[in-house]
Amino acid sequence: MDSSQCSCIQFVIFNPEFLEGYVLSRACKLALAFALTAGMLLLTGCPTTSIAEINRDPGRFAGRNVSIHGTVSDSFGALGNGIFQIDDGSGRMWIYSQNYGVPSNGRKVTVTGRVEQGFAFGGRSFGVILRETESRH
Repeated sequence: MDSSQCSCIQFVIFNPEFLEGYVLSRACKLALAFALTAGMLLLTGCPTTSIAEINRDPGRFAGRNVSIHGTVSDSFGALGNGIFQIDDGSGRMWIYSQNYGVPSNGRKVTVTGRVEQGFAFGGRSFGVILRETESRH
């Protein structure tokens, strides 16, 4: 994209009334569409799934990466590994964290991971868990 196309995008974004009655070049239309699409993707980020939805049908999510957002209600771990529970208002789910650390109770987090079933840790059994696959935000 050359500098005239970039300046066209900047001008149109900050002066949308300019478009009224104006015929845009094909390159400018494509650049504008690309900029708007990229902006929407950045604003939406990774869509989150409710814990209740995962618990209703864990097989549907098994092996897939999903993101959940909620408040840490319980946690324990050591040396960067551990397990913590998230409550999103619709339910609770245990998160297994390997090399990502364990957040403190009461902290709001968004976690991305893979849904797994049948997991035991520290002498406890956990039915459906989320194995963290990305660093949380």
